[in-house]
Amino acid sequence: MNTQTTRSPQFYLTAPATCPYLPGEVERKVFTHLSGPRASEMNDLLTQGGFRRSQNIAYRPACESCRACVSVRILADQFRANGSFQRVLTANADIIATVLPPTPSAEQFSLFRRYLDSRHQQGGMSDMTALDFAVMVEDTHVNTHLIEYRLRQEGSGIERRPSGQLIGVALTDFMSDGLSMVYSFYDPDLPKRSFGTFMILEHIRRSAALGLPYVYLGYWVKGSQKMHYKTRFQPQEHLKPEGWALYDPETDG
Repeated sequence: MNTQTTRSPQFYLTAPATCPYLPGEVERKVFTHLSGPRASEMNDLLTQGGFRRSQNIAYRPACESCRACVSVRILADQFRANGSFQRVLTANADIIATVLPPTPSAEQFSLFRRYLDSRHQQGGMSDMTALDFAVMVEDTHVNTHLIEYRLRQEGSGIERRPSGQLIGVALTDFMSDGLSMVYSFYDPDLPKRSFGTFMILEHIRRSAALGLPYVYLGYWVKGSQKMHYKTRFQPQEHLKPEGWALYDPETDG
């Protein structure tokens, strides 16, 4: 007889709040805690079910009158970079990406603050301190890493932590079926590099090289201009009530 007990996650509902993406809408989220020895397994299952991770919390929208937030994942093993994506890759051929443990640094936080001050002055993260940043990175019970992107420096070679200028950072969960981009930021003073696009392309390459089929991008919000970029990476799937389905921009866009 099996006497072991299985701890099921407990889910909670947030109070209504102003939607940050669509004017006039109110958002609510359902969330649960990720902790204990099964945290990574639970994070995989919840991400596959449309949840996102923030520190040790997994959440997904639970709005009463709106279903605009749609989970998106890129089919990394089927992705082929078109001309514009190839130009982005060429523009960043001098970048070295290094996977590191989730341990924050002062250099990372300095870049993070520059990014927020330039791109998200009015956002919910605009007043984050060095301690807040450290908690965002370190407060995790799942298989997560920091990926640093640095300029290749003459004579530095490919070291564990190259010494060139830090250009971007991604906080990424390594899951059983893909990579989930939890949060990323980059140097706002280098627009010609299209570095946000480059980091997604690099994650697609990395996922395919690892034999993992997906890159999870979080939520796409139809009608939100700031989310429009996510649909550029084809092919991709959107999570619908009946499950994950291939997205067709000609009919669903």
